[in-house]
Amino acid sequence: MPTVISEMPQTMRAAVYRGESQVSVDEVATPVIGEGEILIRVEACGVCHTDLKKIEYNLLTPPRIYGHETAGVVAATGSRVTKFQPGDRVIVFHHIPCGECFYCARKLYAQCAVYKKVGVTAGFEPAGGGFAQYVRVMDWIVERGVEKIPDGVSFEVASFVEPVNTCVKAVDQCNPQPGDVVLVQGQGPIGLIFTMLLKLRGCTVVATDTIPMRLDLSRQSGAQVAADPRTTDVAATLRELTEGRGADMVFVATNVKGLVEEALASSRPGAKIMLFAQTSDKERIELSGASICVGERMLLGSYSASVDIQKLGVDLVFGGKLPLHLLISHRVPLDKIAFAFRLATHPGEFPGESPLKIIVSPQETSG
Repeated sequence: MPTVISEMPQTMRAAVYRGESQVSVDEVATPVIGEGEILIRVEACGVCHTDLKKIEYNLLTPPRIYGHETAGVVAATGSRVTKFQPGDRVIVFHHIPCGECFYCARKLYAQCAVYKKVGVTAGFEPAGGGFAQYVRVMDWIVERGVEKIPDGVSFEVASFVEPVNTCVKAVDQCNPQPGDVVLVQGQGPIGLIFTMLLKLRGCTVVATDTIPMRLDLSRQSGAQVAADPRTTDVAATLRELTEGRGADMVFVATNVKGLVEEALASSRPGAKIMLFAQTSDKERIELSGASICVGERMLLGSYSASVDIQKLGVDLVFGGKLPLHLLISHRVPLDKIAFAFRLATHPGEFPGESPLKIIVSPQETSG
């Protein structure tokens, strides 16, 4: 029998993707855990655009319960679990690699078959489950993918551990050096995290976005230049900062059409271009081959988190080394999640809202 905080409810509320881009808040069965598993009562889960793409473009079959930037309290533990006990405050990664396959040996963990198998669920086909009141964490995730939250760190800030990890992974892949001039395109939550990390590395950051509030936050996060690309010649600005060369590297942190072309035009020969937001097979990019070949540029991709930097990412978040609280724009209860999704994907429909990172609180109700 599992050890529990108190009697578990037999049912819970969850935001269930039902297909045709529709999500409904339904009453579903509370997950049952096995001997090596834990049950987490979800206190905060960040809204990630990767999940929003899956919903908007119907990329996976329904029904599913999404949400993977999850923080909460251990509500129950299986009989074989020794690392955690009920009452522990934790965050959870929904992917952990096997550590033994061809791709793991090359540290390409996101390509590992075990990594691709989601290990956290609130029911139905495992899909993260954070947009529900409780999630079941499977045994291989319990062993290597759960971290305790220290006292004094809020659940909302703790929910940034997974997205910060993904950004650290991409930055490490590019290996920026102190003094490098780096362009970050897009200052949504991910772009702002890139700006913060690059500032920590001693880089000069040029950030672009079309929303004034985000440009203000970019400056607070460490950008030396924050500009609207519709009214600023970004390539010329970078040449002015680099004796005519262009950016040493570019992070493409949004998927707006034409940005990759701008990244190439704004970068110097030999620059690294990191594609981070291009996660849908429906997205297409048309480039000059010579801009890569003759210009000796490196076009890179990075996807999802890395177990190798898990402790580093945790330290950055829990140690307060990044001003992540600046990124939280909205906090919504579970029954307002349809509004949260619409706000995140179509902000123009909500004048004055200025969405950034939206946090869902499954234990709360509106009104």
